[in-house]
Amino acid sequence: MSKAPAKPRLVTRADILPMADYAPRRIELRRELTAMRAKRRVEVGPFVSFSFECYQTIWHQIQEMLYIEKGGEAQIDGELAAYNPLIPTGTELVASMMIEIEDPVRRAQTLAKLGRIEDSVAIRVADKAAIAKPETDEERTNAEGKTSAVHFLRFTLDAKQIAAFKKPNAEIVLAVGHPEYRHLAILPEATRLALVEDFAP
Repeated sequence: MSKAPAKPRLVTRADILPMADYAPRRIELRRELTAMRAKRRVEVGPFVSFSFECYQTIWHQIQEMLYIEKGGEAQIDGELAAYNPLIPTGTELVASMMIEIEDPVRRAQTLAKLGRIEDSVAIRVADKAAIAKPETDEERTNAEGKTSAVHFLRFTLDAKQIAAFKKPNAEIVLAVGHPEYRHLAILPEATRLALVEDFAP
């Protein structure tokens, strides 16, 4: 019988720094997060990128929301409920997919052509694809077929795929297969090493 995955560590109220403690350390913590995110970011094609989430990235996102919106104690539970589901559970990877186009006119035109792009993403490892499942908190492609610039995707891997993922220098392919955007990228070894930590031992 296979071992059950370790229970993911979720952000709790006890983990939240008071603003009086967070504010003086904000620059330092943002610098650390930037270095972490660099290893967990993958660009696929000219303007789509993926940022893989984990406990640390979600903890920082919650702290930032509290810092920026200044909702105090009353805001904490809502942020925990919104962001904790994006922490991987031990058998999956969770990513924010961003369509990054600076020019607003070109961005709007492109998003109008990429409806349901969130259904066309997969990670291939061990000769098998883990198809992305979009978060269902809200519909991110509207009735006219225009998609959102940000999507949250979940990739569930089986035991064979996870074992293959953990092998040094494994070839892991992240692909977008939308008719208007067909691109792929092989994960750098530094990224693979960072993402291995998201799987249960």
